Amino acid sequence: MSLNLFDTIPDFTQESTEGPLNFYDWARGDWVLLFSHPKDFTPVCTTELGAVAKLKPEFDRRGVKIIGLSVDPVDRHLQWAGDIERTQGAALNFPLIADVDRRVAGLLGLIHPNASDTATVRSVFVIDPAKRVRLTLTYPASTGRNFEEILRTIDSLQLTDKHKVATPADWKQGEDVIILPSVGEEEARALFPQGWTEHTPYLRTVAQPETAD
Repeated sequence: MSLNLFDTIPDFTQESTEGPLNFYDWARGDWVLLFSHPKDFTPVCTTELGAVAKLKPEFDRRGVKIIGLSVDPVDRHLQWAGDIERTQGAALNFPLIADVDRRVAGLLGLIHPNASDTATVRSVFVIDPAKRVRLTLTYPASTGRNFEEILRTIDSLQLTDKHKVATPADWKQGEDVIILPSVGEEEARALFPQGWTEHTPYLRTVAQPETAD
């Protein structure tokens, strides 16, 4: 199947480096980052797993759980974890699904026959607490993923879920945001009493609202 934005991600139970894992029970009501790998002992993915392990405190701070997926068995995952810690300086600190029968890959649409009939593509899903897909990215095998960009996107999603704003190109946490065009003048004055800058009637920028609101 192919998952589109705001589709509900299907539930599954599969073995992992932390034992049998039911996805819905594990995710509960949290945000989730799920990212897939074609197989174990691949060089680009080795660097990616190390990078995410180092960034885990940042994901924790945003209330985001992390889970990886590869088609090899648990014993291979655990051997690979040793290489990751030795070469990347960070131990695997989140579960890695052992999708040996490729059942989860099928559910999530991770087998792209033109790329490989057996290996999963390198995809990313950001999933909200309602189990809805909010971001999908698929990278070519030769290009490592940018997890700082994924954190930036999560910041935007969490902010814009709470406030009637959007984030502009290259936005970072703490920078000005855009008032949604659907927000009329009267509502804007109530929501943003400090005022805003009107560049055009449809492009109004305002200081970022407090995320704790």
